[in-house]
Amino acid sequence: MTDTPVAAAVDVLSDIAPAKINLTLRVLRKRADGYHDLESLVAFAALADTVTLRLDAPLALSVSGPTAGQAGPVADNLVLKAVRELTARVAGLRLGAFDLVKRLPAGGGLGGGSSDAAAVLRLVARANALALDDPRLAAAALASGADVPVCLELKPRTMRGVGEVLSAPVALPVLPAVLVGPGFPLATKAVFAALGLAAGEQRGEPCADGVIPGEADALVTFLAEHPNDLEAPAIKLAPAIADLLAMLRAQPGCRFARMSGSGTTCFGLFVSPEAAAAAAQRLACAQPRWWVQATELRASSATA
Repeated sequence: MTDTPVAAAVDVLSDIAPAKINLTLRVLRKRADGYHDLESLVAFAALADTVTLRLDAPLALSVSGPTAGQAGPVADNLVLKAVRELTARVAGLRLGAFDLVKRLPAGGGLGGGSSDAAAVLRLVARANALALDDPRLAAAALASGADVPVCLELKPRTMRGVGEVLSAPVALPVLPAVLVGPGFPLATKAVFAALGLAAGEQRGEPCADGVIPGEADALVTFLAEHPNDLEAPAIKLAPAIADLLAMLRAQPGCRFARMSGSGTTCFGLFVSPEAAAAAAQRLACAQPRWWVQATELRASSATA
């Protein structure tokens, strides 16, 4: 355990909720309980939602921002679920009103809702002098959603199981990137169903820790050898994803492109920030209904 932090003395706290990118996503096994054991190398983009906590106000959630309309009913938001899960484990928490500014698309494989929930857990932890490695925080994160635990510390890691097993942080290079969403979501359950594994079926073994390269060229080679197993079934359900990937891969300076997670958003890794920015501009002009953003995947994402 780390030293216990001092509870926040200010009345307003803010944090960022970056886009989560699944650089790889291997489906290793379908368990008897219907869940799938996964292995995914996760990184975080510079693009982020923002969450603010106004302490000692009545517990509430307001949602605004460019993609707020995609967030669904406030009562079902993972932010409130995360708060409920933590309050069930830690008595007497100092809470307040949460303001969420949404910039990331919903249902696109970027883990925006999970990252939002993790940001809220960090804020409540800061307000109540809870360490980030407090096991009650980890338990609340996992109970809130499979992708929430890996979003707690915003460091690249390999996540395994259903999201509960995390590797030590991985040293990745900064990667210029373009994120592209076609403007429609895919249901995770439908994508796994299209993969079609039988209960108990094994598809592979996990990689050993320590094999992920920290240099950009070697990392791209590694990614090419370790797929997103959900990309093909997602394309069966939505062939437009294949067209999007083809356009992304055809951009000058694109080194690698893949779908992220089980959603429809795809990422391209580029040789330079300038090449990424130029590609984003061309794609946005060619497909004005797409969500297109130039960004970078960072070695770590410091909270704001």
